[in-house]
Amino acid sequence: MRTKLATYSAGILALAAAVIWAFPVYWMLNSSLLPNTTLQSTTPHFLPLGGSFDNFKAVLADGGFVRALGVSLTVTLATVLVCLVVAFLGALAISRFRFRGRKSFILALLLIQMLPAEGMFIAQYKMFSSLNMLNSVIGLTVLYAAAVVPFTIWMLRGFVAGVPVELEEAAMVDGLSRTQAFLRITFPLLAPGLVASGVYAFLQAWNEFTVALVVMTEEQSKTLPLWLRSFIQASATRETDWGMVMAASTLVAVPVIIFFLLVQSRMSSGLVGGAVKG
Repeated sequence: MRTKLATYSAGILALAAAVIWAFPVYWMLNSSLLPNTTLQSTTPHFLPLGGSFDNFKAVLADGGFVRALGVSLTVTLATVLVCLVVAFLGALAISRFRFRGRKSFILALLLIQMLPAEGMFIAQYKMFSSLNMLNSVIGLTVLYAAAVVPFTIWMLRGFVAGVPVELEEAAMVDGLSRTQAFLRITFPLLAPGLVASGVYAFLQAWNEFTVALVVMTEEQSKTLPLWLRSFIQASATRETDWGMVMAASTLVAVPVIIFFLLVQSRMSSGLVGGAVKG
């Protein structure tokens, strides 16, 4: 009896926590469908009765959104690709091979994570200014990849170490080369780790604001977080249209939701799989 009561209580608490967590997202979506006059009233409207997609149409009519969306997608996808390739090779090297300076390299990965990003802004700005890479998609991708790769290597290292090297050796005994054994046996087993690392890199690049604010100063090079900030500031110069602001925020979140739907089948196992062996 006590066990069932404890189970029901835990379930109720979990449900309450889920509702509290999800409510801001629902409120953003609900507000994006309501006109500004309704949102400014003192009576809260928890259902979008009488709502429309006018706010979304107004945001999409802003040419800056489409331009910023293109910049963000390009930078984010390029960052994910670079991080997965570089981090995968790095994780493979420190997990499968023993070389001079290996431990120092692993220690450097941990120390790099302790460096505050804000402390490098001036140096990054001056370096990229001298290289004429300010307001450049390539320049921003390099900065994002440099920030994400160390942790991604550390994450993938656990996945690579968790796959026994004996599997490759057995495949080589059966006649496969080392490369063929790795591609056919080991690489498919690392898919959850690559997905988890890709999710991390995607979120870091998509949501990043401060680095982009420093190096992407021109209007046509703004990412979506920068565009959203400018959109809110422009709205604040007149009476703030919270319906349009919420619609803009919803549109910024849509690519993240789509990405999660595409990878969610492998994401759960990927987030915990790397803890099998370090």
